Amino acid sequence: MGIKKLIRKCQKQDIKAQEQLYRLYAHKLFPVCLKYSSSYQQAEDNLQDAFMMIFDKISQYQNKGSFEGWMKRITINTALQKYRKQSVFEIVRDDQLKEPEIEIDDETVSVDFLLKIIQELPERYRQVFNLYALDGFSHKEISELLKISTGTSKSNLARARIILKEKIEAAQVKTIARTV
Repeated sequence: MGIKKLIRKCQKQDIKAQEQLYRLYAHKLFPVCLKYSSSYQQAEDNLQDAFMMIFDKISQYQNKGSFEGWMKRITINTALQKYRKQSVFEIVRDDQLKEPEIEIDDETVSVDFLLKIIQELPERYRQVFNLYALDGFSHKEISELLKISTGTSKSNLARARIILKEKIEAAQVKTIARTV
């Protein structure tokens, strides 16, 4: 069955079509949930909530643009929803921001290590970092999504980068020390 036909059936609340849509896209949307969740269990819950929202709003999809992109946007919004009401973001003045330069030695720092340290960031920093660096949102879009100022978005990104830089440098020092 083609995706357009599957979408039409889901719009008619066909349970079998919904199940098929879930099976087609859950493995693609779960990593998105993981990026914006503090645990594996929370990511699973967010995925379920996202699909409930997708099924609820699928009648609003107008076959314009990427359907997968539309679902990803809903998934990100669903995962971030609980953080919007919390004031977990640290406000820092623009003059305090410095963009750290990070040099990564590909031989000593793996992608798995990078994903691990991103996941270990405090939630407020991880969310802004993921939205900006990994998903390509602007600070204006992030501020709207998280209900924070653009300055807060920029400061949390800067703090995330500083933490990541420190962890990468520490890992590289450990690797060098082992080889000496």
